[in-house]
Amino acid sequence: MAVDELQAIIQRCQILEEADFKGEDFNLFLVAGQKCLEDGYAAQLLEVIQNEKNKVIIKNMGWNLISPLVRCIFLYEQGDDKREHCLKILDQLAQLCNPKELFLGLLEQIEQTSGEQVCQTVLLLLQPLQTVLLKLQNKKAYSVGLSLAMIMNQLTPLPVPYTKQQIQEDQFGLCRCCSAVVDFAKPFVNEVVKSMEKLPEYNDMELKEELVKFCMKSLKHPLLTAHLEQLEGIEEHPFRRFAAEIIDILWDIRELMPLVFLHRKGKSSHWENQEFADIEQQNVADSVACLSYLIFVHHFGIDSFPVVFSPSYLLQCNMTHIEVLLKRTEESVLSKGIDLFESCLLRMEDNSLLHQYLELRDFINVPQDLVKVMTLCPIEHMRQKSLSILQLFIDKFDAEGKYTLFKCLLKTSNHAGVEGYIIKNIKDQIHLSLTKECDNIWFTGHHLISLLDLVLSLPEGAETDLLQNSDRIMASLNLLRYLVIKDCESDNQTGVWTMLAKIEQNFLKPLHVGLNMSKAHYEAEIKSKKENRKEASNSNTICSLTISGEKMPAMTTEMQLQVLHSALFTFDLIESVLARVEELIEMKIKAAMNEDS
Repeated sequence: MAVDELQAIIQRCQILEEADFKGEDFNLFLVAGQKCLEDGYAAQLLEVIQNEKNKVIIKNMGWNLISPLVRCIFLYEQGDDKREHCLKILDQLAQLCNPKELFLGLLEQIEQTSGEQVCQTVLLLLQPLQTVLLKLQNKKAYSVGLSLAMIMNQLTPLPVPYTKQQIQEDQFGLCRCCSAVVDFAKPFVNEVVKSMEKLPEYNDMELKEELVKFCMKSLKHPLLTAHLEQLEGIEEHPFRRFAAEIIDILWDIRELMPLVFLHRKGKSSHWENQEFADIEQQNVADSVACLSYLIFVHHFGIDSFPVVFSPSYLLQCNMTHIEVLLKRTEESVLSKGIDLFESCLLRMEDNSLLHQYLELRDFINVPQDLVKVMTLCPIEHMRQKSLSILQLFIDKFDAEGKYTLFKCLLKTSNHAGVEGYIIKNIKDQIHLSLTKECDNIWFTGHHLISLLDLVLSLPEGAETDLLQNSDRIMASLNLLRYLVIKDCESDNQTGVWTMLAKIEQNFLKPLHVGLNMSKAHYEAEIKSKKENRKEASNSNTICSLTISGEKMPAMTTEMQLQVLHSALFTFDLIESVLARVEELIEMKIKAAMNEDS
């Protein structure tokens, strides 16, 4: 019988000194203890463990029972007496066993678990692991760090629940584990806090550093990808609570401000492999970006911040984090970058951001990343919000800043729709300059002429793909029409009349040629399609069509004809506006000549 075998081994070991225990004794104890658990004699095993006479034996050998004990706990249902006995055994082992040996045994058990049992194992072993760590004397900081790293590594692969139903079900237990791991860390946080209170220049940084690493990993997963908006019907959002707890820890150990404002990275790891170093650097950047999002968008820990920072300084501090988030493609992460950018901009007055900020790399990179979201993101509401944020960013700059930003985006966006949008903004700024009493040198005179050189031209002359560039061309024509109407030749505030010959040479004439070529090409295509349709017995034959250098999806002949006619309509529209612009120019020149005569 298993219990008899165990008692025999216990009696044999009771007469031995602690130093005389052999490997064979450990193996026999493990086999007998495991058999007791598997045969349902957990109550009897508990009695053996609780017996004061067996204290030394359990101290040295008990940790071996962790693996079979965990297996048995998972076999029994909640409320089963045998499960309750197993849980009491686990508690006793945490109290009686050699802390170092039991620590390794518990950590090994967490490391080896996988799948659906990750959450169960972590939740089961956190309390005994905490008990053991609090008893450790040597290498405590290292052991705490190893434990937290192991736990977070096991939680990282778990999917982050997104919807209200997923959060409530918590199928993989991530929400429960996040709450439990914070409780697990709290005694060690308190230890650091007390040490800093006693010694303001607290030199033992090891435990503090391990807690910072834990917070950084938590910010990376699950908080970076979690949706943190308050959900109706959920009284306390688990990830919002987790975020608040993580920020509280960073504040308590005096690391919140350095991370946010000084971009503190903790101890640098000296990786020999550059790839590993780059991965760690990216992980840190992701974590700090998430931290800024939590503070400035959801206002976690914001009450702790001194109200001394200007809105422009807060924007400057966050631009690096915004850039990190905007480069990601996951909707939950990308939206955090957009929301953080918006939050920083809304704190500022229009026209208050100095142009000198555009000398900083991030202030150029971020709008370029935003343009990529506007043009490449498959999610419509993200594209629309990105456009509104770009306009908000433009509005915050002073006149020179707007001027510089427009030039940059015209040169780098490589997208006709974006270029058309920027040209419309240029027109708005010129309008303000012409209607205000105070002069704006950046959108009149020689500065504007430099900008108009970029706007009133065709990228590839007469060979420019007019259909692909139609948004830009229409915006340019509308701007030119506005300038001709609003700025008299005698005033010439904008300089448009000075550069009229250049505009005709670089823009109007090539546009005429391009329109003639494009219309002829598309009319020939339409004629060819119609002839082919007559010859074909079935007009619904599927064919291919190439428009603006891009092969369109397979379409019937009728669908292709609709596309070709739509292109011709676009050319007619451009031609109509072009004709009106040239008519206005001619009228203005004649009027000026009449005045002179």
